[in-house]
Amino acid sequence: MASATQSQGTTDAHDLELLDKLAKARSELKHQISQRIVGQTDVVENLVAAILAGGHVLLIGVPGLAKTLMIQTLAEALDMSYSRVQFTPDLMPSDITGTELLEDDGSGRKQFRFTKGPVFANIILADEINRAPPKTQAALLEAMQEHKVTTGGKTYELPEPFFVLATQNPIEHEGTYHLPEAQLDRFMFELTVGYPSKVEEELIVSQTTSAYKAVIKPVLNAKEILEMQQLVRRMPAPPSVVEYSVKLARSTRPHEPGASPEMKKYVSYGAGPRAGQNLVLGAKARAAMDGRSVPDLDDVKAVVKQVLKHRVVMNFQAEAEGVTVDKLVQL
Repeated sequence: MASATQSQGTTDAHDLELLDKLAKARSELKHQISQRIVGQTDVVENLVAAILAGGHVLLIGVPGLAKTLMIQTLAEALDMSYSRVQFTPDLMPSDITGTELLEDDGSGRKQFRFTKGPVFANIILADEINRAPPKTQAALLEAMQEHKVTTGGKTYELPEPFFVLATQNPIEHEGTYHLPEAQLDRFMFELTVGYPSKVEEELIVSQTTSAYKAVIKPVLNAKEILEMQQLVRRMPAPPSVVEYSVKLARSTRPHEPGASPEMKKYVSYGAGPRAGQNLVLGAKARAAMDGRSVPDLDDVKAVVKQVLKHRVVMNFQAEAEGVTVDKLVQL
């Protein structure tokens, strides 16, 4: 594989070694996660691609589809710290980032000591993020963007790699706070967790009602993930991949000359420049997972719906006629 990879672009021996290691780890990662999670292969692969690209993910799915277990298992397989935050209407920003406590320093004097919140972990599951008020949502989204927490005039670095996975229930919206489009744009992917097939559901019921208990063995660690994130950044993106990614992002804007009649009819606002960036990064991550040093157009096509789904704002006519972003983006 190394010789084939070398002929495609990257010639650094260490990079070639990392690509081969990642390709092998991908197979082992699938095996480890499949011991506890039945199906959902595409979701898991996209989660790994987002981690490699340094992005965050918005996960859409009804309760009971093992989203929490999936993320916890992924954290174990990647040997990274994991934290889960249940978002509720009374959740405060300090409940996520941490708080300063006034305590005695032993000499009779009082001083503040910062106690870190659950955001100080490698993988954060923000469960039902739209149930907390905007101020609390913003505290997490700031940490996502800056990888830092500032309180009491001091700045604290978050552990690296840092990955946020936020879930939303697509059915129940009573008592929720919709994430603004500007905040949605900070998520690299939007992934949908669907119902299992009949065979998969039978296997799930069989496993979860028995004494079976899977033991997950780490496949990679945080240091290796950081190295692979840097590798993805170093990978060259051919001009054709960049041009195609930008073309896709711009084609979703109804006022662009190249927009299709359907886009002009059903879309209020299209995707911004961050969509093109994430298409390229996602394509690079997918290529790296295959052990390839250069992404191609098929890699872009593999991530286009995940990148565009939450960035394109549909109008009332689209909602009335049941037209979705998936239907508009036909590659």
